[in-house]
Amino acid sequence: MKKAFVISALLVVLTLSLGGSVASKGTDGGATYEQLRLFTEVLSIVQNQYVDEVPPKDLIYSAIKGTLRGLDPHSSFLDPDSYREMQVETSGSFGGLGIEITLRDDVLTVVSPIEGTPAYRAGLQTGDRIVKIDGLSTKDMQLVDAVKRMRGKPGTKVTITVVREGWTEPRDFEITREQIRVQSVRAHDLGGGIAYLKLRQFQEQSPGDVAAALEKASKAGMKALVLDLRNNPGGLLTAAVEVTEEFTDDGKLVVYTEGRVRNQNMRFSAHAKKSYPNLPMVVLVNQGSASASEIVAGALQDWGRAIVVGTQTFGKGSVQTIIPLSDGSGLRLTTAKYYTPKGRSIHGKGITPDIVVEMPKDPATRDRQPSLDPLAELRKDIQVQRAIDVIKTMRILEQQRPGGISKVEVRPQ
Repeated sequence: MKKAFVISALLVVLTLSLGGSVASKGTDGGATYEQLRLFTEVLSIVQNQYVDEVPPKDLIYSAIKGTLRGLDPHSSFLDPDSYREMQVETSGSFGGLGIEITLRDDVLTVVSPIEGTPAYRAGLQTGDRIVKIDGLSTKDMQLVDAVKRMRGKPGTKVTITVVREGWTEPRDFEITREQIRVQSVRAHDLGGGIAYLKLRQFQEQSPGDVAAALEKASKAGMKALVLDLRNNPGGLLTAAVEVTEEFTDDGKLVVYTEGRVRNQNMRFSAHAKKSYPNLPMVVLVNQGSASASEIVAGALQDWGRAIVVGTQTFGKGSVQTIIPLSDGSGLRLTTAKYYTPKGRSIHGKGITPDIVVEMPKDPATRDRQPSLDPLAELRKDIQVQRAIDVIKTMRILEQQRPGGISKVEVRPQ
């Protein structure tokens, strides 16, 4: 079975079967077993003296959940039912609302609604804090539990209570669940030889879709590209690498990971059969650009292959491994962090654009529903228009510096 890396807030990263135990060289076995003795002592007292009788498995599961909860927001325990549900969702078709969430400062937070899904149409936005799901408080709720509550049969409804910056009180969003089918790539001709490519999510088919869109644009006279990764919450690491290698020379490092266990230390380089290494391009990012999007933007920025325009990205730069357990349950454990080619850790920091362009703060503009005419929407988009201006400037530089944009040094801020 092909192994797939997934680095978005809700998607599974890697399925591994680990035999035996893995211990750190610095682990004091004696001290560990001494603490385990304390745990069994507490377990025995609870079993014998707690006011209600609790099945031993429930106690053990609760203890494991507490252990993982104390590590980081992305590590969690999956009971057998949750483990079956949290399989890799990379085909582009799944049930739910079409929203990516994470825990930020212990609050359930929207990373990004996926364009065209119920959550997007309802008006949910990056940074929204979900305080209730169907009236149930999300305080102390694990990510996997929140996901389970928001999923359901297509046609059924769920009410999300949201707190947003600038609002005086929470608001309810009643959203009807759908079978989510995400079209990963959308392309437009912006005129003047400038192609526009919107990548909504990194799925299995995304590299092929991007390659096809680029080939079509090239035949139509593409001379420059705007790659839009705004509100792209991530997806497959392998897809991110394959998309990046469309724009870099063969052998260029795209991303590497580092962890405590040797097999978590990996390097991913470009192995492109056909690419556009000299195509002038701008990458658009915002707070909703996370994980895989940050890998692509960071790599292209590090190699001076693109100018990054927009606002600071989300800052999700850790890798989770799904480890199956003997009773059908599993661990979703943070095992590594990823780094850009120049060694920048994105986790908790994000990618800083070369050119910062803020979107309007006016609530009326911010909450406006998108137009049915995509090109009309792009003409009103100040970040897209700034990207076009940047490309025009790059063309002038190209005339002055033979060799194209590959000769233009873009230094990360």
